[in-house]
Amino acid sequence: MHPINPWRYAVGFFGMSLPINLINSQLAFFYVDRLGVPVTSYAAVMLVYFVIDLFDNPCYGWLSDRTRSRWGRRRPWIVVGAPALGISLMCAFSPPFDGGPALLAWLAVWGILTQTFDSMVSSNYGAVLPEAFPDESSRADANAARQAFQLLAMVLSIALTPVLTGLIGYSGTAILLGILAIGFLLYMAYGVREKLDVLPTTQPPLLESLRAIVSNPKFWTIALASGFYSGGMALVVAAVQFFVKYTLGRPSGEATYLLLAVIATSVVALFGWARAVHRFGALRIWRLALAILVVALGSLLLVGSLVAAIAVGCLVGVGYSGVMATLDLIVARLLDEDTATTGVRRESMFLAAFSFFNHTTGLMQALAFNLAYLWFGFRSGDDPGTRPGDAARFLLAGFPVVLVCLALGVSWLVTFDGARRSRR
Repeated sequence: MHPINPWRYAVGFFGMSLPINLINSQLAFFYVDRLGVPVTSYAAVMLVYFVIDLFDNPCYGWLSDRTRSRWGRRRPWIVVGAPALGISLMCAFSPPFDGGPALLAWLAVWGILTQTFDSMVSSNYGAVLPEAFPDESSRADANAARQAFQLLAMVLSIALTPVLTGLIGYSGTAILLGILAIGFLLYMAYGVREKLDVLPTTQPPLLESLRAIVSNPKFWTIALASGFYSGGMALVVAAVQFFVKYTLGRPSGEATYLLLAVIATSVVALFGWARAVHRFGALRIWRLALAILVVALGSLLLVGSLVAAIAVGCLVGVGYSGVMATLDLIVARLLDEDTATTGVRRESMFLAAFSFFNHTTGLMQALAFNLAYLWFGFRSGDDPGTRPGDAARFLLAGFPVVLVCLALGVSWLVTFDGARRSRR
């Protein structure tokens, strides 16, 4: 791949993060609390998406790795996927129905399409990192830059969303973020230039590549840890407004203060974590960050005021930014090993396989919301039951701390050779 400006590459993460952050942080609150969709119905939609994700991720990755065009492998998929992602986001938050089966069908169609197009774009965007930045040092710098842009996207698409939706509504917010996502993704994509002459002319068949991936023990350990972590943090984001409204007894819009504290702390800590990676390596820093997250989420079980939640949220931000600074570098090390061992470059398929585990967030949300209904009687905003505060605390911290604990445990099974290899 021809040299790519790391900041131009990094800015693409701003565009890619806007749609999925809005989906993760607002879809449940919008449909369950505002429109009255039962949590059991919402959970059923997430379960359907989980099943679809079993097939779409490996197919997107395999097709991308086999793509041969004058634009290269990755850019065509991003150029096609970006508008589809943005339009699906706009539709997801602009339902023409007030309730009933039609509203649920609208949620299912556009909620699922937004997430599957996110899979298409994210697997191709992520594949650029190990190809364009061949050693851990340059990757750490590029990754820190793109994670900084992701944090900026989180300010707009998570922290400020309660304010934006109050001013221009959910539909207007989705239209604004969808347009920004399309623009930034296309700007990044047109800066990618692959060296087509160094790409292999053939790729193994789909099933052969799948067997190579699933037979790699390191894939399973990293993917499981990543999936548990992603599921836990996505649930935290989805539950913040429920927590502020039902547990703390404050207006749901005040979730902005808590979210801003988390994100601002993450921004401050991110480049410190990047320097720590240079000194101690990604693997040790990854485990440390996960441990900090466990402590922080466990502490959220004890808070009873917005001020206390904000204080603990700062610790959440420290741990969160540490995982952001390291996880993609660990995945890139695995891709290097696979290429060195097999001679096959299948970055996008590997990343699509990882993306499937990260997208088990839908399964985790389905389970968590069903448990909130069974244990606490929380059905919807129209019927919150007698213990909505306990239900929201369980969604924000109780279930997520278990998932992040599992991620930390599995992370100790991940090992690499001491030598750091470069493919260039």
